[in-house]
Amino acid sequence: MSAHIRPDLDAIPAYVAGKTHPGAVKLASNETTFPPLPSVTKAITEAVELSNRYPDNHAIELRGAIADFLGVQLENVAAGCGSVALCQELVQITCRHPEDEVLFAWRSFEAYPIVTQVAGAKAVQVPLDDESTHDLDALAAAITPRTRVVFVCNPNNPTGTARGKAELVEFLDKVPADVLVVLDEAYFEYLRMPAEDFPDGVELGRNRPNVLVLRTFSKAYGLAGLRVGYAVGAPEVITALMKVHIPFSVSRVAQAAAIASLEARHELLERTDAVVAERDRMRDALLAAGYRLPVSHSNFLWLPLGDRSADYGAASTEAGVIIRPYGVDGVRVTAGDPHENDAFLAFATDPATIARFL
Repeated sequence: MSAHIRPDLDAIPAYVAGKTHPGAVKLASNETTFPPLPSVTKAITEAVELSNRYPDNHAIELRGAIADFLGVQLENVAAGCGSVALCQELVQITCRHPEDEVLFAWRSFEAYPIVTQVAGAKAVQVPLDDESTHDLDALAAAITPRTRVVFVCNPNNPTGTARGKAELVEFLDKVPADVLVVLDEAYFEYLRMPAEDFPDGVELGRNRPNVLVLRTFSKAYGLAGLRVGYAVGAPEVITALMKVHIPFSVSRVAQAAAIASLEARHELLERTDAVVAERDRMRDALLAAGYRLPVSHSNFLWLPLGDRSADYGAASTEAGVIIRPYGVDGVRVTAGDPHENDAFLAFATDPATIARFL
């Protein structure tokens, strides 16, 4: 007789990470190709030498550094093992019954339905609009008395699209005060919008206790391998998060690297300009070749290829460039180093590829 396992887990898909093949260019995981700065590497090395000691479970120094950076209080900040861990903890603190609803756009971050099902709650998906962008009116209309959390991924993963400040404010005004809105801003540092409409979730949430913001050190800060993210929200939400936090899940090394990265943030964030330039160069080349793709506000591009997506991804892999197909919806391509992007563009704009897929 085997141990009793929840039978509903059979229906939960496993999270699929970007694939890797020796010798291939990998543009499938939205990683930055820049290594950590020397000052960050030094902090990592020093922290490794203390690996025999437990990390600070409450990440006081890291949370304090984030609070100072954002102009909030320590009690407004929680740290987690990447922002995806915080996503799951947010569902845990808000949902108790199978009828409790977690609302999100689809297609969006693929962890949302997984963490919802893991917590035993009900996932409610709202289709994106025709521009592969969050349909905020439809999202607001889908809220019911059973809705506990609404995830808004802005910029959206995997489409890269984003809503501006005015649209988000209009949406937030429609959400009941007892529904938690999570603004998932994992790609916040790649946003390039006019200042008057720049969607800064931390600012939007300052006077809205039901708004929580997620950000991460995995993308623009280049710490994807160390897993550290953070949440900014009302003290009562942060307190609840810390109650379900897995003890010591943000390692000593991760905390030290994140603090050092914040201290070097100006140099690190300057790197995003190079990524954005490559992203836009790739998009211009694809548009010129006849592709249809939305404007991206992240470090990747979205090709809405529909039922051709899987075959397109396989063909790209055969050409030596690994990208990320998403079912029958589209393909996501990370902006990497110029020579990596050139390798993808050589495949994507090849007349044979265009004839087959466009």
